[in-house]
Amino acid sequence: MAWLEYLLPLIFLFPLGAMAVIVIALRNLHDARVRSPFNARPLREPGQALRDRLDRAFAALFLDGALGPILSLAPLVYGMGRMLFANRQNWLEWALYGALSTVLVLVYCFLLIRDFQLIRRIKLGLACELAVGQELERLIHPEAHPYYVFHDVPTDTDTIDHVAVTPHGVFVVETRARTRPFTADGREINVVTVEPKRLRFPGWSEHRPLTKTLGATRWLGAWLENRCGAPVPVLGVLTLPGWDIICAGTPEGLMVVSGESLAQQLGEKQLGSIDDDMHDKVIAALIERAAELDKNTPLNAPSI
Repeated sequence: MAWLEYLLPLIFLFPLGAMAVIVIALRNLHDARVRSPFNARPLREPGQALRDRLDRAFAALFLDGALGPILSLAPLVYGMGRMLFANRQNWLEWALYGALSTVLVLVYCFLLIRDFQLIRRIKLGLACELAVGQELERLIHPEAHPYYVFHDVPTDTDTIDHVAVTPHGVFVVETRARTRPFTADGREINVVTVEPKRLRFPGWSEHRPLTKTLGATRWLGAWLENRCGAPVPVLGVLTLPGWDIICAGTPEGLMVVSGESLAQQLGEKQLGSIDDDMHDKVIAALIERAAELDKNTPLNAPSI
């Protein structure tokens, strides 16, 4: 029966299929998220959202790196099986199997390159968020100053990197990491110009970091006013670690800084007066917001 010549070679694919199943089953083996032993809530650190993205990126790298050789060898293994069971040799068919394997190798090489580039970008962003988070930690002196810092505060559609509550206002702190270019003689260019509607970097410009920070600031201001029953002074802070900032016109309700001496700048910034009662309401509302998110997050949620 001619159709058996095409069916029987599938036997040789069973070991590869079993290996692929094992790889897919193990893709979530590494999960760096940790939970409190007291209430089982996720423990949040600076850059937690980027840490989760980095875990997913490494899982994707593992999946592409392990499945790539398996799927690339499948056409060749099937072709060798066909050679054993075929009554006559069709060299065009064998060439087709080889070409298919070659295409799969190229596709997975592209996927691996993409994964490495993504991991590199996420690591850069995480390094910047950690640096800003460490700078913000200097605000926290419970015995002397009523400062409070939250990390990865969830909004309705996104996540705010940091929220700093001081006696004189609330600050929405967003961090953006950008690679600094070099001149032909190897000199690093690290100057960015802030304009009312865009950031002008050396060789390109962006407006999304400004609009996202402003959107997060307006959302938090409206949300706190709704939860606390009164307006709360809120200011957006966009940090660009490693860059020298030139201000040619900052949007209203936003300040753009490099992140150096950020704790001192926020401590000295006077947005308005917040009495002790309102201060406690703001902190309680933000703590409750984080608790609501943790409650809606399943304990065994997959990482990808």
